[in-house]
Amino acid sequence: MGLQISALEEAILEALEENSKISVDVDNGDDNANKTKNARKTTAKKLATAIDTFVKTGLVTTTVATTGSASAQTGTGTGYIS
Repeated sequence: MGLQISALEEAILEALEENSKISVDVDNGDDNANKTKNARKTTAKKLATAIDTFVKTGLVTTTVATTGSASAQTGTGTGYIS
């Protein structure tokens, strides 16, 4: 199964859209600075979560081979990134 690009795209758009709706008081510069700082932090957190979720959609295949002992093993496996 490939990485879920469309889910990542949707999560990024959602994070950007949510923070683009923040209203600011044009008469209060401090309020604006706080709101934009908080919006950036919120967006960064949502993007980080979206990327983490995206990476974890990847399915990897592994090959294991050990040598040098009576219990040497070989094999393969698959699993999701955690």
